[in-house]
Amino acid sequence: MMTTASTTRESGKSETMSASSQTVASPIIGPVRRQERIEAMDVLRGVAILGILFVNMGLFSLPEGLPARELWPNVVDRIVERLILFFAQEKFKALFSFLFGLSLAVQMMRTEARGARFLPLYARRLFVLLLIGVAHFVLLWDGDILHDYALLGFILLLFRRRSLKTLLVWASIFLSIPVLFHGLATYYSTTRQVSPQLMNWISYENAEDQATIEETRRIYSRGTYAEMITLRASELPRDLTPDTEDAYLIAIFLLGLYVGRRRIFHDISAHLPFIRGVQRWGLMIGVAGNAAFAVGGSFDPSPTSVMQNVGRTCLLFAGPAMGFFYASTIILLMQSEAWRRRLAPLAAVGRMALSNYLLQSLICTMIFYSYGLALFCKVRPSLGLLLAMIIFLIQIPLSVWWLRRFQFGPIEWLWRSLTYWQCQPMRVSTRQPQVHLTPQTQP
Repeated sequence: MMTTASTTRESGKSETMSASSQTVASPIIGPVRRQERIEAMDVLRGVAILGILFVNMGLFSLPEGLPARELWPNVVDRIVERLILFFAQEKFKALFSFLFGLSLAVQMMRTEARGARFLPLYARRLFVLLLIGVAHFVLLWDGDILHDYALLGFILLLFRRRSLKTLLVWASIFLSIPVLFHGLATYYSTTRQVSPQLMNWISYENAEDQATIEETRRIYSRGTYAEMITLRASELPRDLTPDTEDAYLIAIFLLGLYVGRRRIFHDISAHLPFIRGVQRWGLMIGVAGNAAFAVGGSFDPSPTSVMQNVGRTCLLFAGPAMGFFYASTIILLMQSEAWRRRLAPLAAVGRMALSNYLLQSLICTMIFYSYGLALFCKVRPSLGLLLAMIIFLIQIPLSVWWLRRFQFGPIEWLWRSLTYWQCQPMRVSTRQPQVHLTPQTQP
């Protein structure tokens, strides 16, 4: 399971969040038409893909639990590591989680407006996403979060018709679970008086033992592909075990569902004061909390240290706050035609975010693992940041090129075809409008 930020497999969850994936033709539902997509959501998804890669680059290149500072203690790499913690860690995972909840509301409203049954369709989508995520985890990278989103999506369905106030109340309840955990861990750090059961929980949630780290390093540096599959398969049961990260994700899902039910993305111009308020408060809370998080680990990186746990508690609020600041800023920029034109290529990345997310895993594992360039534990954070930028700059034109020819990304096509149990048309019809670099009007 993606642990928060530094170990958070911020893996992008991509089309998981695609708010506009279902539509209906006559009484039968099918994939959403291009003109029905909400452009702002696609742009946000595309931006999040970049931030996710910044964080995941360190997770691709190092064993979980081995801080980069132990291999590269120089000033430049320490600064890069702190900048990633401050600007990227947890922010883009929170943004994707928010979009996931938002997508549930948007898809539900669209489906029911056409008189179709929403629940069976969405349940099939989640089941297919679960299969894709498990395959990604076992065959390619153990940082997958798609299977987590799929499983937690079934829980989110329980809240789809609850009142807006109830959604906020339950979001607070779920968020209090990781807050309580870090509070107890902080108490243990200061008093060293804690029950053995709680200590086991703290160790389970936070730490990897040194023997596990070294074995992971050996397998990914010099081992065979079969050894990697065996290792990841053995990790899957633990990854499927509920933990505090799940509660955190559900809390953000519920906030997305709340915004979707309020139809804020359907009529952005009418909600500009609310969006500006989110931008203002998100910046203030985000800067203060993320500073505490980024600085805290510098003094004592131990998962049971006071500084570390106080910082991570701040991150539970500051990560989403900064993510919402990014989102609101982008939405406000998109009210200008010039900025809409500049940001439009990112919408292509967002429309096929699931494919781009898996492509990032494929590229990075080929760079770092033994069956590729075998650079595991050999790439310093500053170079990793440069690699992430290069990969993303390739994905932007590639996504635009692909969507000029095809209606969906390749994995999105597979997801839809398995969901509807019918092969979906792939190529762009000459009768349909082509993908343009200028955004379409909000539906």
